[in-house]
Amino acid sequence: MKNLLLLGVLGTSLFLTSCKTANTGDSNTVSAKEAQTRRAEALKMKGTWEITSVDYDKSFKIKPFDEGADAQCFVGSQWNLIPNNYTGTYTINGGGDCPTVTQPISFEVTKFNEFKFKKVMTGEKAKNVTAGYVMELQNLSQSNFTLVQNVNFEGKTIKVYYNFQKVQ
Repeated sequence: MKNLLLLGVLGTSLFLTSCKTANTGDSNTVSAKEAQTRRAEALKMKGTWEITSVDYDKSFKIKPFDEGADAQCFVGSQWNLIPNNYTGTYTINGGGDCPTVTQPISFEVTKFNEFKFKKVMTGEKAKNVTAGYVMELQNLSQSNFTLVQNVNFEGKTIKVYYNFQKVQ
């Protein structure tokens, strides 16, 4: 009888624990309302965008996103963002010293206004890619936004501003 009672109490406590809303204390946990707000903000990014300028301290040579190309090669690049599945591509048009590149990406927008993206190679699954880039998302509207990347160089932080304008 004691075993049956103990089993009943244990089963009830497991059931109640499994039905309880998770509260992990994780700072990345968001409420349903916050998730909807974040989703609405990310949906503003849907479409094709062009980098109209890349601003930074020009005394440094910046080669973003491991493309081997100067930051100025990204001016005029097209970024196609699909927020409903958080995928997209960016295309560098090439010419001069700039390569022609089309790169698939997976991205997310966090509650801290971070735009995180990772390059996904052909045949690779985004969930298996561990390396990526984190930039601050600023001034998001229906027609433009800015991504700010912090690049560390010899103990200094250099801010690189990628200014985007909606193409379609």
